[in-house]
Amino acid sequence: MDELRVFSGNANLKLAADVCSYLGTVLGDIEVSEFNDGETRVKLNENIRGVDVFIFQPTFPPATNLIELLVMLDAAKRASARRVTAVVPYFGYARQDRKDQPRVPITAKLVANLITVAGAERVLTMDLHSAQIQGFFDIPFDHLYAAPVLIDYLKKKAFKDLVVVAPDIGSVKMARAFAKRLNASLALIDKRRPKPDVSELLNVIGEVEGSDVVIVDDLISTGGTIAEAAEALHKQKARRIIVGCTHPVLCRDAVALLNGAPIEEIVVTDTIPLAPEKQIPKIQVLSVAELLGEAIKRIHEERSLSSLFV
Repeated sequence: MDELRVFSGNANLKLAADVCSYLGTVLGDIEVSEFNDGETRVKLNENIRGVDVFIFQPTFPPATNLIELLVMLDAAKRASARRVTAVVPYFGYARQDRKDQPRVPITAKLVANLITVAGAERVLTMDLHSAQIQGFFDIPFDHLYAAPVLIDYLKKKAFKDLVVVAPDIGSVKMARAFAKRLNASLALIDKRRPKPDVSELLNVIGEVEGSDVVIVDDLISTGGTIAEAAEALHKQKARRIIVGCTHPVLCRDAVALLNGAPIEEIVVTDTIPLAPEKQIPKIQVLSVAELLGEAIKRIHEERSLSSLFV
């Protein structure tokens, strides 16, 4: 088996280093900086000819993170790596995944094309905002779920009559999987979204009175959906309200909004690093380094990843 090397951009160096620690290796020597005019500059400082290369970079805003990923992929491809895999713990630009209005782009497909053209021969990511994005790639695509990490943490809590809640229709499949693994009931928040990032809460479908509640979603952006869901569940006399989420995007005033909501704890993963001002006591961060590291190891050894998808 040929050599394995992991290189990372600047988006989430700590998670990349933790993944390498699991693999028993160190991060590859790469310079990812900027020219004086702000353009991204990349230089690989070691020979990777014939090496199995993994380029590690989530693509949350700013757009520099995406550009760094693309330039690193191109550098690895031109350095004659045997295979180049893009490891994207958080796949950004996934909101526009279809033409639901006239004259709008399908940005997720555009980014898929960019990653492929830049040199990726395989993609590894986690909890896509829309599962259909897998079909936008014509190269092997591995889609991991953070559910095992979140569920293992939640199982250690002493819940009473647990109910897993989907904050919107799009989260029902994820909530159902959590409910099954946690032996819990399922409930749904029925809401409509009049425009992007603005939610209108309508109704709670399911019985939550006197029960502990876990709201699950793939990401928290503005926090409006989760905060409104928590308020509705609180009015329905839920006993405890905990939130489980993979990607803590947490833009604008999301942290303040969630901190003021009737939520006991918000459990997220480290796919996106939390800025110091977002690290409030209510937020608990779990690491997905072992999960990603095991996936990288199995890809390198040409072994099945199926057992990691449950």
